[in-house]
Amino acid sequence: ASMYTEVQREQPDSGSILTHPDYIDGNPDLIKPKKLLNPVKASKSHQELHRELLMNHKRGLGVESKPELQRVLEHRRRNQLIRQKKEEEEAKKLQSPFEKELLKRHQRLDQLEKEQEKQEEHAPEFIKVKENLRRTSTVTGDEKA
Repeated sequence: ASMYTEVQREQPDSGSILTHPDYIDGNPDLIKPKKLLNPVKASKSHQELHRELLMNHKRGLGVESKPELQRVLEHRRRNQLIRQKKEEEEAKKLQSPFEKELLKRHQRLDQLEKEQEKQEEHAPEFIKVKENLRRTSTVTGDEKA
């Protein structure tokens, strides 16, 4: 009713579109309408959430702040990722020159094998069959000896 009276004061009633409700007259015979309940606000989960927000506001915590458990878990994950990255970097730094050279040779051998496979794919069929025959004949010859 107070909001309504403020609106009336601001705008003088000169043929306005707003209609005046009948129950403001104060007639005791009329049944006054009751405000309908909002089902969202009436739900338990909404009430609990609202209560938690009010408590956080009173404590001075912002809406964006996370629960303590979630903050701790994220902090642990972050630390674990940082530790893993450091370990990987240390492992790369700790490789001796010998290990680096072995890795380079291994990569070169892999490249050579791939190139040979590509060449073998382009070779005629009778050469492939002949190589397979040589391999089987050497295997059977080695088994006899």
